[in-house]
Amino acid sequence: MAKKRLIIKLSGEAMSGSNHSIDPKRVQEIAAEIKAAYDLNQFEIGVIVGGGNIWRGTTAELMGMERSSADYMGMLATIVNALALQNALEMLGLETRTMTSLNIPQVAEPYIRRKAISNLEKGMIVIFGGGTGNPYFSTDTTSALRAAEIGASTILMAKNGIDGVYSKDPNLYSDAVKYDKLTHHEVLEKNLDVMDSTAAALCKDNQIEIIVFDMNIQGNIKRAAQGDKIGTHIK
Repeated sequence: MAKKRLIIKLSGEAMSGSNHSIDPKRVQEIAAEIKAAYDLNQFEIGVIVGGGNIWRGTTAELMGMERSSADYMGMLATIVNALALQNALEMLGLETRTMTSLNIPQVAEPYIRRKAISNLEKGMIVIFGGGTGNPYFSTDTTSALRAAEIGASTILMAKNGIDGVYSKDPNLYSDAVKYDKLTHHEVLEKNLDVMDSTAAALCKDNQIEIIVFDMNIQGNIKRAAQGDKIGTHIK
C-alpha cells in the first residue's frame, strides 16, 4: 500500500528553552514525537522548522534593518534548526536528509524537487531548511509550497501551546470559539490566524488538508498524522 506523504510544520519557538535558543532536551522530545509517527510505517514525512527562536522580524524592525536582509537572516536561522533536528532524529536511528533552498553544499544538500521525492520514497525523513529561498515569504508559505511540489496531502501545523484555530485570540478574549472543522475558504474569508494568506491560498488551490494542533501534548504528532479528532481540521 502506498504511503501517505505529510509535511510537519514546527515553530522555531518550540525548540527553545528558558535559557537557550535551542534546548537540546526539547529538540530530542520533538524528534521522539516525529519518530512515533514515522514508526507507524504509513507515512513519508517532510519537516519544516521556523526560525523564531533564533531570529525574529521584530528584532530587525528595532534595528531599522531592510526587510530582505532580515528575511535572509531568518532563512539561515531555519537551517540551524533543521540541522539540530536532523542530528536528534539520527540519534534515534532514523535516516534523514536536510535540503536547503539556499546553496550551502558544505552543510546540506540543495533542494531539488525530484531528489527530495526520491529521498522520501527511500524512507528518509526530509527536513527542508532555508524557507523558499526568497525574502517576503514565511515558513508557512514554504510548507504549502513544498507540500504542493512533493505531492503531500496534508500539512500538520504543530503549534507551540495552541490547540487549534479560534475565532479570536483565546488568551485575550474569553468568548473566543474554537473550530473543530473549517474550509480553506472560511480561513481566508474570516482572516483566521492559521497561516499567512499566501500559504492558505496555496493549500486551497492544491487541495492540501491542514491540521492545526498543540504539539506540546505527548503523542499529538502521531495522532494528527493518523487523522484523529484533535485540534482543527481544514479541508
